[in-house]
Amino acid sequence: MSLHTKSAAHTAAAFESFDEEWQEWHDAHERHRAHPHGFLAVTHLHWLSSEATRLEGAPGSWSTDADVVRVVLELGESLQQDGVELNNGEPIEFGPIEERGGINLVSGDTVIEVAKRGGEYIVRPRNPSNALLQEYQGTPAYTPNAAFAVAGTFVPFEAPRPTTVGAAVEGIQHVYEAPGEIRFKLAGEELALTAFNGHAPGSLSVLFTDQTSGKTTYAANRSLSVVPDADGSVRLDFNRAVNLPCAYTDLATCPLPPAENRLPVAIEAGEKTPYERQDQK
Repeated sequence: MSLHTKSAAHTAAAFESFDEEWQEWHDAHERHRAHPHGFLAVTHLHWLSSEATRLEGAPGSWSTDADVVRVVLELGESLQQDGVELNNGEPIEFGPIEERGGINLVSGDTVIEVAKRGGEYIVRPRNPSNALLQEYQGTPAYTPNAAFAVAGTFVPFEAPRPTTVGAAVEGIQHVYEAPGEIRFKLAGEELALTAFNGHAPGSLSVLFTDQTSGKTTYAANRSLSVVPDADGSVRLDFNRAVNLPCAYTDLATCPLPPAENRLPVAIEAGEKTPYERQDQK
């Protein structure tokens, strides 16, 4: 076999491996998204107030005051936490809950999320029979393209910057801590993305839009998770850019990207506009 033939075979194998790895990741992400009590199962979004109110999809009368959530259950209503029945005839209290935090309670087949978003308390029942979940077809995505997996550098700020961003729900804002920015080159342009702390230790999350947003990809945002090396080097694989819950349901409170993360290039990689939203492009 000639050197040219060996090189071509190696390149073909590398592309095949890249595609296979992406497919495995994408399949796992789809399974996670379609979890019986994931965000596709959310049936209602309730904002709590000081006035006790019965909520559709959840047992009891709910209210909040002084950073505490209170629920009063009637005889025969059930609410469990970690397998323990909470209805003992007395009002039940939860909190305080930290911003973007939450707890999960169970009532029959329904998981009831109690959380704080934008400084306000919410209740979101999640039921596996929800039509959005039952009818979910999967999410379309671009064919993986190694040209959109680029090297970058994480450059920390002198001090983490509190960054206020809008939300998919009008009237609330999110404040995230931005430890730095990721600098990279794509389509011949020098670019940067403000990064927020990710869910996993040592990870970063970037929210962005680009020139495909509102055309082939969801208009409001996409997200990409990265893990910088000790020297700050990072791999930005936009083939793994994903939609946030607000791309599928109006019952989500997802953050919007900061203004500087609106990229002037077309990132034709990663997840596209969900089928459920394609009539809204």
